[in-house]
Amino acid sequence: MRKVVFDIETRNVFADVGKNDPALLDIAVICIYDSETDSYTAYLEEELGKLWPIIERADMLIGFNTEHFDIPLLNKYYPGDLTKIKSLDILKEIKKTYGRRMKLDQLAEGTLGQKKSGHGLDAVTWWRQGRIDDIKKYCIDDVRLTKELYDHAMQHQKLLFKEGKEVLEIKLDTSEWEKSVENKLTFTLPF
Repeated sequence: MRKVVFDIETRNVFADVGKNDPALLDIAVICIYDSETDSYTAYLEEELGKLWPIIERADMLIGFNTEHFDIPLLNKYYPGDLTKIKSLDILKEIKKTYGRRMKLDQLAEGTLGQKKSGHGLDAVTWWRQGRIDDIKKYCIDDVRLTKELYDHAMQHQKLLFKEGKEVLEIKLDTSEWEKSVENKLTFTLPF
């Protein structure tokens, strides 16, 4: 099963566009982990054409808050409909099981003993300062954390999170996560 873990950093924030609609934002960079090549790659907006064939060949897209943020934003650029590809939003799974949302940083610290290397607002500031390499590094780090959380959940059927000084557990049913479905896209591939 080819899995693509991904995250997006933007050039702007909701206050800049006047509405809480991810599709109104602009992509600075999208970073992925591709299980087929076991590699991490960053793509700027002008390089998205190189990304589409990878996503179209994916059996599953994996991310954190992707259903409500990353996929609607990326769909603005994609010539098809990315919601047709099987996807797993770790945050959605947590909310379904635990009843509330939480931050990637809480899960990374509780489960992996690691902290995020920055914040999404940092990426917007770095974009405005022309610090593209810093955005790529930060975004790839978030993809790495998301991948490691996914792997941990698959292996242990749980994730841990920090709340204050306490570490709490979220049990997850991962039995359907990697169930195959036929829904790959071919909008940008030659016929």
